[in-house]
Amino acid sequence: MLHPPTAAADLPLPCCHTLGANSGMELPLRALDDEEGAAVAADLPPVVDAHVHLFPDRVFHALWRWFDVNAWPIRYRLHTEGVLAFLRARGVKRVVALHYAHKPGMAAGLNAYVAAVAREHPWVTGTATVFPGEHGAVKILEDAHALGLRGVKLHCHVQGFGPDLPAMEEIYAACERLDLPLVMHAGRQPYSPAYPVDPRETCAAWKVDRVLRDHPRLRLVVPHLGADEFNGYAELLEKHDNLWLDTTMVLADYFAIENPRRLVEARPDRVLYGTDFPNLPYAWDRELRRTAALALRPDDVEAVLGGNAARLFGNHGVAQD
Repeated sequence: MLHPPTAAADLPLPCCHTLGANSGMELPLRALDDEEGAAVAADLPPVVDAHVHLFPDRVFHALWRWFDVNAWPIRYRLHTEGVLAFLRARGVKRVVALHYAHKPGMAAGLNAYVAAVAREHPWVTGTATVFPGEHGAVKILEDAHALGLRGVKLHCHVQGFGPDLPAMEEIYAACERLDLPLVMHAGRQPYSPAYPVDPRETCAAWKVDRVLRDHPRLRLVVPHLGADEFNGYAELLEKHDNLWLDTTMVLADYFAIENPRRLVEARPDRVLYGTDFPNLPYAWDRELRRTAALALRPDDVEAVLGGNAARLFGNHGVAQD
């Protein structure tokens, strides 16, 4: 059973700037000049990238400035239409578009933007966001659902909250009632001192355990395979039928941490392929190639690379062509 940490062995790993490709390097981490593929390999099943970020231009520019100082250099400085054209030209069949509001009052406008993009591009599944605790949070999600958005994205690090924040209760309940999968960056890593909270303290697998127990109809996706609590999230996958993980950046061998391939190989039915594109410091297909190389049966490769996303988000921009 997962419990709050009480021993030294339960303490978080060192912060992100000691977890990068150059261990011990100060922020920002370095980019990798690795070779990129021309397209999705012909022998792979249809690929769904379940973790693609789309923002209005001005928000992308602000993110790039933040990443330059506090995280890593972004290799693909593409705006929304460029992101979609790039991935489509390389054979990615579908994408799940994620975004988040870093302060109150932003969410409704961002949701309307992504909804318009999804209407223009039927192969895009749009998701909503909301700032936990802001006035009218439930109404914002209801309006987003009415716009056709098919999930919700929250980021504990950026938005400065933990999964056990009391204000999250109304959001969890709304996601259950509206049948919207919630993609919530609730893992402790990657860490940056520029975040408004220390996610190594506010985030923990045992807190997610409580959320899943208290909200059994909530369909929750935790990105980055729950980094860095891989054992904890492996345990949660066995306990809760309403939990999924995505692979984003963790299988790419960029951070100097354990590659948790064993977690994917053990539960390929509960893992989604995702990348964080375009906010990457390495080749767009680095994670894809490493995911495809795992010791998985063909049916499990299909599930991880696309089928699980189709089943989770429904027939809304992620069904196979």
